[in-house]
Amino acid sequence: MRAHILSADRETRPMLEEASSLLKQKKEIETKQRLLGAFNNHFLLTDAQATTLTSTAEPVDDEFFQLLRRTKKIHSDCQVLLGTEDQRLGLEILEQSSKQLDVAFQKLYRWTQREFKTLDLENPQISSSIRRALRVLAERPTLFQNCLDSFAEAREHTLSDAFYTALTGSTSDSTSHVSTKPIEFQAHDPLRYVGDMLAWAHSATVSEREALEVLFISEGDEMAKGIQAGLESDPWSRPEKGNEEIFDGRKALSQLVSRDLTGVARLLRQRTEQLIRSHVNATLAYRIANLLGFYKNMFTKLIGEEADVVDVLTGLEESALRQFRANMQDHVAAVQSELAVAPPDLSPPDFLEEALDMLKDLLKSYETSVTSSDSKGQGFRPVLAEALDPFLNGCENLWKRLPAPDGDVFAINCLAAARAVLSNYTFTSEKVLELEETIEEHTTNLVEHQHRFFVHNSGLQPLLAALAPLSESPEDLASIPTMEAFQPEALSATSQTLDDFLPSALMDAMENIKRLRDTKMAQEITEEAADRFCENFEYVESRILAADEIRATENGEEEEPSPSLRELFPRTGAEIRVLLS
Repeated sequence: MRAHILSADRETRPMLEEASSLLKQKKEIETKQRLLGAFNNHFLLTDAQATTLTSTAEPVDDEFFQLLRRTKKIHSDCQVLLGTEDQRLGLEILEQSSKQLDVAFQKLYRWTQREFKTLDLENPQISSSIRRALRVLAERPTLFQNCLDSFAEAREHTLSDAFYTALTGSTSDSTSHVSTKPIEFQAHDPLRYVGDMLAWAHSATVSEREALEVLFISEGDEMAKGIQAGLESDPWSRPEKGNEEIFDGRKALSQLVSRDLTGVARLLRQRTEQLIRSHVNATLAYRIANLLGFYKNMFTKLIGEEADVVDVLTGLEESALRQFRANMQDHVAAVQSELAVAPPDLSPPDFLEEALDMLKDLLKSYETSVTSSDSKGQGFRPVLAEALDPFLNGCENLWKRLPAPDGDVFAINCLAAARAVLSNYTFTSEKVLELEETIEEHTTNLVEHQHRFFVHNSGLQPLLAALAPLSESPEDLASIPTMEAFQPEALSATSQTLDDFLPSALMDAMENIKRLRDTKMAQEITEEAADRFCENFEYVESRILAADEIRATENGEEEEPSPSLRELFPRTGAEIRVLLS
């Protein structure tokens, strides 16, 4: 039995060993098969999947984007294979996935361009596939930029045609019908025409920006992340060190909208420049300049100050202001012949009245444009220099040639008229203060003139002249009766002159400045001069009383002296104030 067992063992052992080896090989092959299947599923696409990813005949749908995402994952995971001892497989798969990605991105790029040509931005339900395609294309900055360039060019043509249609009513398609009335037929005056064009451009800009925000901004920072990833993966597109700039979706959106409006801005500049040059009305030119400045601020807030349309509006605004200055200079030169003589009633001349009427329009126009950002009127100073100062200088030349007090009356009438126009606006406060200072100077001159009138016509001038060099010392006061002006005959004559003057003094003084248009100011000037005259009289009265007191003290109980100065000059300061009140 032992012999049989040993014999059987010798015969079956090779078969058992072979069977064990075959089972081990089977297990190894099964493991390799599972690994190969897992590898193929992860690193390789099927022929059908590759066709869906790269063939232009296949649609760009969810399956395409899923396969594109999987191919990018394969391309990324190849880095693991390159770290093994045998790198051939990793290199082959990396090359294959790179080719598939390039073809897929080209397919997506062409599809996006075709979609852009038929894209309706007016439709709020813009295809989500386009937004998704743009987000993916951002990973290839070159393709993304080329796509934006073609889109901007197409939108520029579309907006230009729409603007031209809105202006003229004619379209490139003769069969189409324009339902709205063209701007050129609807706007009856130049300002309305420019305003309608700017309003259309602004409305189009708002609509364009809102529509493009849906395309480029609605996905958050995905666009910026995609572009950053593309720059990191493409060394040729990567900027030099120190010049890296983080992608700003809002800024890029504003730049794209600006490019879309290039054609509109060009047509707007042509029409507006032609209109500015064809009109010689200074007020109209300034209104157009303010309107352009108002819309320039709106466009700056909307798409940034670097936009082309903002540069166009800035140039048009400067052109309108140049035309305004040229027209004003021509107008000033035309009225030079009217500066020969002031009106007989000393009222503001006609050329100043016309200038102030024009200035009212300019002030209203400026107030409705940028006064909120220019409360101090810095932007309006050049306008005053052109529209007001030359005419005030002409009036100044006239009042300098007039005798007193007519020159000061004419000056106040002119300056007060200008102040009345400017004082209604806060941004002209500095100019109003300047005018008021000049009016105050002329008012002071009139007060001086009225005061001299009171002093000379009342006969008080000789007494004041005699008392001027004296001090308050007893010696000087005692010498007053010996002066020629205080001799009995002369002092009595002065007293009589004063009595004759006082009843009609105020009326006679008001007659001197009756042509001053501000009657309240004329009354205040005369009253101030009368008050100063009363102070002069009280000064003379105090000296007369002091002299009489010293004279009475020196004479004592001697024989009755000659009449006192008070008896010869009996009026009192209180009486004078009552008579001149």
